[in-house]
Amino acid sequence: MSITTDSASGPRAYEPVRPVVKMPMRRVASRLRRGGPLHLLDSIGRDADGAITRLNLGPFRPFLVTHPDDLQHILRDHRDNYPRGAAMWRALGRLTGDGIGGEGEQWAASREILRNAFSGRYLAAMSEQMISSIDGAVDDLGRRCGPGRPVDAGVEMTRVVQRVINPVFFGSLVPDEEGDRLGEAIATAMGSLLWRMAMPFMPHAVPVPGDRRFNRATRTVNEILRPVVSAARGGRLDGRDVVTLLLTGTGADGRPLTDEQVCQDIIALFVAGSESSAIALTWIWAALARHPEIAAAVTDEVDRVVGDEPLRREHIRSLSYTQMVLDEVLRIYSVGWAVPRMALRDDVIGKVEVPAGSTLAISPYLTHRLEEFWERPLEFDPGRFAKDRVRARHPLAYLPFGDGVHQCLGQAFFAQEATLIVASVLRRYRVAVQGDVDPKLSLTLQPREPVQLILTPR
Repeated sequence: MSITTDSASGPRAYEPVRPVVKMPMRRVASRLRRGGPLHLLDSIGRDADGAITRLNLGPFRPFLVTHPDDLQHILRDHRDNYPRGAAMWRALGRLTGDGIGGEGEQWAASREILRNAFSGRYLAAMSEQMISSIDGAVDDLGRRCGPGRPVDAGVEMTRVVQRVINPVFFGSLVPDEEGDRLGEAIATAMGSLLWRMAMPFMPHAVPVPGDRRFNRATRTVNEILRPVVSAARGGRLDGRDVVTLLLTGTGADGRPLTDEQVCQDIIALFVAGSESSAIALTWIWAALARHPEIAAAVTDEVDRVVGDEPLRREHIRSLSYTQMVLDEVLRIYSVGWAVPRMALRDDVIGKVEVPAGSTLAISPYLTHRLEEFWERPLEFDPGRFAKDRVRARHPLAYLPFGDGVHQCLGQAFFAQEATLIVASVLRRYRVAVQGDVDPKLSLTLQPREPVQLILTPR
């Protein structure tokens, strides 16, 4: 397959230099001790330079896959051989179930139900509500900041996002304070799964660190969500929210979804629609603070396009540079830094033999740093997402929302939501960030320390 790059070097055919790069356990441990998980990941990416890497983690020996041609093999050409059955999904499955957060027939049924909730028609119908929620949330944010008083961007972006998704998901039946508690509980549950992911061979009957926090958090989630689902069953919502869509849909067996299945699908959507979106939005402010000339260009575009008018959905199309900046943020700060798959049958990817049962870790974070596709990959350059450069690039060189049958349903939702949030904030405030911000690896790529925002009215 012929590919093209972000640089001026032009197209060349992909031919693996080495069949597989092997990373022994002693080297993994040494790099982990020296600089932590992110240093380890960066160093593996530099060593491999697009080649498939086999990590020796004792009983767990995953393949790390980053080259777009290899990703196409896994996510498109042979997708039936690579379902979501690895350690991460087994751990998450205790929280998100086997619907939209799972695999197989029930996943397909839930995805079909939810496809309508993220269609262009639905987004257009909900845009007025979305803008009203965003403007109200940004006004509240400004009041909490006060003159020169910093606020935690992660907390505040979570609040803004939850104000947006509350009417879309729950028909506004969840009070704001309960939305905050729901977000905290889901974040706690997610953060407690690291040991389960690190020890996928451990039976769930055997306790590991984090289990108690996970169990407490999931009880809180159910306490909040069950009444919402019951209210929806009683017809007390307007019928356009996601809960109602799920309740009126059918599962793989042709029967209506149970309350438990509806709750699990909502949790899976909440994880993607709230926590991941809030982290991405937090990185946007960190990136703009680090690049003031780009922040000024975004502000100028917002002023030119929106001006003194009320924010409208029609403005999104004209906020093209703002959207290019958002795309570059998602390239540099890949929130979903690794996504696992499992090989059902023996296969060969390039020159690499992949035995059945192997785990393959796809890393958008490393794919987004391959010099073959991204000239000066560590440089923040929104111009990479000009239309001509996007068309010239391999279609899987950029995958912040995944690809293939499991590509995130909420991609267009996030693009609309994030563009409107940035515009709503910048037309009201000058935004500063205290200190510099470095990333760390958890289940997602997060800021190492809280990002402290200072908002000054314009």
